[in-house]
Amino acid sequence: MSATTHTATGRPLAVPARNLETWAWLFMRWSGVLLIPLVWIHVALQDVIVGVHKIDLDYVALRWAMVGWRVYDVALLAFAFAHGVNGLRAVVDDYVHDQRLNRAIKWGMFILWAVITAIGGVAIIGGVRK
Repeated sequence: MSATTHTATGRPLAVPARNLETWAWLFMRWSGVLLIPLVWIHVALQDVIVGVHKIDLDYVALRWAMVGWRVYDVALLAFAFAHGVNGLRAVVDDYVHDQRLNRAIKWGMFILWAVITAIGGVAIIGGVRK
């Protein structure tokens, strides 16, 4: 068996290199698919079933008393924010042509994403007092 992948017609199939751009492209697709149920469940529960007028500190504390809801909220925060920052990274590629500035902006966005996600995760995981 050769290292080249072939289609059913026998013609060679182009396989993209697994670099940062490929992984970022794949992440956008998979995180988008994952975000659809995460966001719609969140909207249905918070806005439709419970209602925004009933959400207060006691409701949040009761909800975050369950580990499953904490994991769910951290996943929603991390994937939504990462999806947005990854999209912003693509915009930076389109408009910032100086490679050093481009790389500095991307590293800054990555650090900002990591810090804000960590702060949000700590607030969600450790934010409930017993």
